[in-house]
Amino acid sequence: RSRGTGPRATVESGSSARIFYYRTDDAWNKHQKFEFLTQTEHVGNVDWQTLEPDARNTWLTEGLNPEFLTFMPIGSKAAKYEKKEPAGVIFHKFSNGLKTNRDAWAYNFNRDALAENMQRMIGAYNAHVSQWRDRDDLEIRVDDFVDADLRKIKWSGDLKNALKKGVLAAFSDKKLRTSLYRPFTRSFLFFDRLMNNGTYLQPYLFPTPETEQENRVIQLKTGQEWPMFALMVNKIADQLPQSGSQCFPFYIYDEDGTNRRENITDWALQNFRSHYGDDTITKWDIFNYTYGILHHAGYRERHAADLKRDLPHIPYAPDFWAFANAGAKLAELHVNYEAQPEYPLTFVEDATRQLDFRVEKMRLSKDKTSLIYNEFLTLEGIPAEVFSYRLGQYSALEWVVKQYRVKTDARSGIVNDPNDVANPRYIVGLIGSVITVSLETCRIVEGLPPFRP
Repeated sequence: RSRGTGPRATVESGSSARIFYYRTDDAWNKHQKFEFLTQTEHVGNVDWQTLEPDARNTWLTEGLNPEFLTFMPIGSKAAKYEKKEPAGVIFHKFSNGLKTNRDAWAYNFNRDALAENMQRMIGAYNAHVSQWRDRDDLEIRVDDFVDADLRKIKWSGDLKNALKKGVLAAFSDKKLRTSLYRPFTRSFLFFDRLMNNGTYLQPYLFPTPETEQENRVIQLKTGQEWPMFALMVNKIADQLPQSGSQCFPFYIYDEDGTNRRENITDWALQNFRSHYGDDTITKWDIFNYTYGILHHAGYRERHAADLKRDLPHIPYAPDFWAFANAGAKLAELHVNYEAQPEYPLTFVEDATRQLDFRVEKMRLSKDKTSLIYNEFLTLEGIPAEVFSYRLGQYSALEWVVKQYRVKTDARSGIVNDPNDVANPRYIVGLIGSVITVSLETCRIVEGLPPFRP
């Protein structure tokens, strides 16, 4: 296994099970691991560690801090499905990020291209439904029936099940929505229960474009692969790669956009007011406080192992308002990232080439102080501090460089071009704004008061 030979449980006569574990070096490749197994020859030659499961039946407890469980849970799966507002959690409802299972089709930087792609796929799918209804061989398997040409349609298990049930798809301009596909990467999305593999509770977070003006969501990147990070969003958010994401909204709606209600529990409000002896604390304050805590370096470092296993548990910091005010500033900064002033980079232009702001594929220099934008333009003077604001494996700027490029999907042939003909300077402006966001985020986070939860 990648992190060791794996747990090995043995049961001795008259005793409970015992768990033995051995961990290899994380940097080992498969050949080194096979060599280790060759040299040890037998399980009896391995220097096993005896594991003692904790109260949650967790076997590998290295790095976990018991006090984490004494903090207030941000949410829980059990509470999430309760009809009545629960006690014991900060948020009642939360949702996975959107999962399309066909990103090349369902997302595109260009709204018209997205509409054309989805109309083409829906036409191919509905033709299959008609042919399935009229098929002569009633015993034929759906996998043998469908046309697997990926230039026409991207099948998935759920879409094949819908085909067998005779469910037709429908295109509508109203289903063309804006989304946050990746951090600081806005894209158009075809938002549809049938054509998206998993919408989860997203239709209740942003059911209409109008709700994007008032609702905010803390999107959490969770899982073992990447360090936890949080990003405030006001649009439908993608699940993200590597274990997905969870979205904690301030408001929840009915699917038609009516019946707006606050998603912070009354239990959380009462507990925060009681703990701090301050009845002026509102649910928006708690929302912002939570966002501030999730950015605190000490909290993230001390509970890195806990945050890989569980949803965050939120402690009471000594100074509530310091974190609530910082969280509010961070939320405003991250939601309105496109409106931030551009950092003053040095534009180095190639005088032998025509003025051009079109991007094909940007790249950072080896020392990351400059960005080769295209053959005409290089942006110089990127501060090193920019790369301290990280969201998982990449800094905010690296997310932009990685996503804003012309991509052609190898299977479908679909082209996704981020260049905006109506606003050709958008991407170069976005780079300057994201650098400002990164520097200001670092400044706000570094200004948070130290505390040990």
